[in-house]
Amino acid sequence: MLELKNYQQGVLTALNNFLLATRTKTVPEAFAATISAQGRIDPYHALFGDVPSVCLRVPTGGGKTLLAAHSVALAGKRVLDTDSPVALWLTPSDAIRTQTLEALANARHPYRMALTQYFGDRVRVCDLDSLQTISPHDVGKSCIIVVATIQAFNVSDTAKRNVYSFFEELAPHFDGLPPNATEGLEKVKSEDLANQPYLTAADVGRVKYSLANWLHLRSPVVIVDEAHNNRTQRFFETLGRFNPSCIIELTATPVVGNNVLHHVSAQELKSEDMIKLPIVLAEHPDGWQACLRDSILTRKSLLIEAQKEQEYIRPIVLIQAMPKGGEATVDVVKKHLMEQENVPEEEIKIATGSQKELDGIDLFDRSCKVNYVITVEALKEGWDCSFAYVLASLQSVNSAKDVEQLLGRVLRMPYAKARKQEALNKAYAHIVAENFAQAASTLKDKMVQNMGFERLDTASLVVPQVPLNLLGGSGTAPKSAPMPDCVIELPQVPDTQNWTPEVKQAVQIKETSQGATLVIKGDLPAEELSQVEAFIANTVPAKARESVKQQFDAHRAVRQAIRAPAQLGVSFASIPQLCLNLDGHLEVVERETLADLGGWSLLDKPVQLQGFAIQETVNSFEIDVNGERVKYRMLAAEQLGLNDVGSQTTEQGLVRWLDIELRRPYLSQLDLQAYLVKMVAHLIHERSIGLTALVRAKYQLAQALDKEIERLRQLAIGQGFQAKLFEMTVPTGEDLAHYGFRFEPGRYPARQCYQGSYEFQKHFYPQIHDLREKTPAGKTTEEFRCAQVLDAHPKVKHWVRNIEQQPKFSFWLPTATDYFYPDFVAELTDGRVLVIEYKGEPYKTNDDSREKRQVGEQWEKASGGRCLFLFAVETDDLGRSVAQQIAQKVG
Repeated sequence: MLELKNYQQGVLTALNNFLLATRTKTVPEAFAATISAQGRIDPYHALFGDVPSVCLRVPTGGGKTLLAAHSVALAGKRVLDTDSPVALWLTPSDAIRTQTLEALANARHPYRMALTQYFGDRVRVCDLDSLQTISPHDVGKSCIIVVATIQAFNVSDTAKRNVYSFFEELAPHFDGLPPNATEGLEKVKSEDLANQPYLTAADVGRVKYSLANWLHLRSPVVIVDEAHNNRTQRFFETLGRFNPSCIIELTATPVVGNNVLHHVSAQELKSEDMIKLPIVLAEHPDGWQACLRDSILTRKSLLIEAQKEQEYIRPIVLIQAMPKGGEATVDVVKKHLMEQENVPEEEIKIATGSQKELDGIDLFDRSCKVNYVITVEALKEGWDCSFAYVLASLQSVNSAKDVEQLLGRVLRMPYAKARKQEALNKAYAHIVAENFAQAASTLKDKMVQNMGFERLDTASLVVPQVPLNLLGGSGTAPKSAPMPDCVIELPQVPDTQNWTPEVKQAVQIKETSQGATLVIKGDLPAEELSQVEAFIANTVPAKARESVKQQFDAHRAVRQAIRAPAQLGVSFASIPQLCLNLDGHLEVVERETLADLGGWSLLDKPVQLQGFAIQETVNSFEIDVNGERVKYRMLAAEQLGLNDVGSQTTEQGLVRWLDIELRRPYLSQLDLQAYLVKMVAHLIHERSIGLTALVRAKYQLAQALDKEIERLRQLAIGQGFQAKLFEMTVPTGEDLAHYGFRFEPGRYPARQCYQGSYEFQKHFYPQIHDLREKTPAGKTTEEFRCAQVLDAHPKVKHWVRNIEQQPKFSFWLPTATDYFYPDFVAELTDGRVLVIEYKGEPYKTNDDSREKRQVGEQWEKASGGRCLFLFAVETDDLGRSVAQQIAQKVG
């Protein structure tokens, strides 16, 4: 089974938190609470009334389908209170429907294995044609997933579509329905008689035994793949017919109306080895032949690197030929490869709508000879070969269709793990274009529009190609690519009358049919570039100034990406982590370490579950947990029993179910089982809550117990932390390699990346995570000023904007409640490490700042001067600025 990546777990955590919040809050309130934790404030669009409807935004290559499989069980528990939900899985096309159906039905496929993790063998997967084979006995006993296209349902006239037709075979599913259950079901109408001749006038008004009505009865969890494609009123009405319990949409490119609950950045995918980045882009103004030639040379260079890898990799070139009527058509390109580039015909395959030479070929097979795949537009849906490394687009970049989809094919990382040869961690694109800026700008726009990349991400994800050492030997290529020119598009030719001679000399102006193109030499110093920007901005209409700023900001991001230390092979010093000496061995102070030090056992304290109460009404239950009322619907009769114990519900059966639900790596199973036995007995015999009520409310009971167990665990961690804080030390010498943290190239899952007018010179990575230059009111942010001071300090070699909640990729220190991620980490020129936690307001003792300061100072003290910790404020008690505080700290 595929282990979830950190970012995938983050997506599911956000979904889980949202669905849990809907039990006590309105859906818009739950949405706002979930996204505010990510620093976002977005409106919720209530397109389906009170039905929770959210979108998970994951870029190309991020595993949307795997996340959808995990979401089915999560929604079943949190919304329907069942471990046997019905899900309607809607795909954008029949090709994707077939692929999804096959994957979910294959017991060895990761998507099916994700379902098995929750449901075991209690999974039934079908399409609309085979839904009639589902027995009434399967409902409530198994997870049922119906895979279909939205087109199968999306009609105005339901009389003309089979899914809404009357099927007598479905009658057992509708037997004995109470009147209130039939209110929302579609009835036979006179229009149906013409399309279904076996119906008579006597049937008009009867409940239709239809597939659509069957779904309506089950209140399915609805999964919508590529959700941005379906935003019409007819689509909304169609989904409403199914009586969905919740709607989970997945897409790389959401639109207005997709309630984006959580979005993943391209850097998060890169950090988890899912995709190859950056994209190394080479422009070819001299035509398609040169583009093709250099693509071939790039592949040959990568093949040499691939031979140094332990695992088999065969780099493949995807070639986007011109459509019919163009100069470089499919046939012309194939002939050119064979006759001019001496490529054997067996290495070339054509994949177009009419020529499907890849069918039946396993491109991962070592005996496969294919090195070049020629296409025109997008390859068939679902095509996936991570050996594809090079895209050669022979169409003009301005007219190339589907270039970003083909680029997506070369982004996937072989075996989803980083390669030892750095060249194999990147993707390569050769484009027919006049210059790098033109090609990069067009490519970035399409990546944002069609691949789900953030605009702030793309500026540093596309870099110019370094001249490759294509001939082998001892020659070395330059460490970084040459700085590309800055190309600014304007709606009109600027008035240069008031420009200084220096600015006029730096800018080349080309008049175009749309206005003007300004070319500024790439090696212009940052100060002069800012001066040029100011003059240009003052000579264009006010409405064009924001566009000018965005173009300059994007160029600065490229400059920063090219010269970033991580890009140039520079290493960041190993940073000691806080450790404890336990029985003569060092151990990093993690949550589990502190809990063990606290002598944690679930049975150490009296068994209790304060505030837990169940109140039953006619059609629903309410569960009160510490003043928070959780509402949930009446369960169907078949869901009242525990599947694990057959038809007999016992205390032991409930304990067994809770044991599986609450099992955690840090819990002893014997300890947990003993605790649950005592807890269930306490609730039944001392609190007088009936066993049947507990069974019917088992999910809410599990949630309440999970919170209680976490409360006990946090108490133990707090006790352990306070008892051992001043015994904590840091590793030295050889131990540092085992108990230290290091910032690694390509391991920086940045989100909401910085893109501003100031050019940072020393940030270790090409991107800077979540650093805002201005507040919404237009003032310079305090953290930005701190970053500026750090970047300008002569004793700072390089620095990193540390990312919160990323224990694998960021430096952290332990606290009694969680991990503490300082804002900035810097390596100084003398080898010392400086860590800064920045607070705008003066230090206060009544918040968690005191604990952070304590642990930071202990880390510094234990290091013997190698590590420095600064709790910085805008102005400290001595009246010192941030710059003065940093200067004092580093000496």
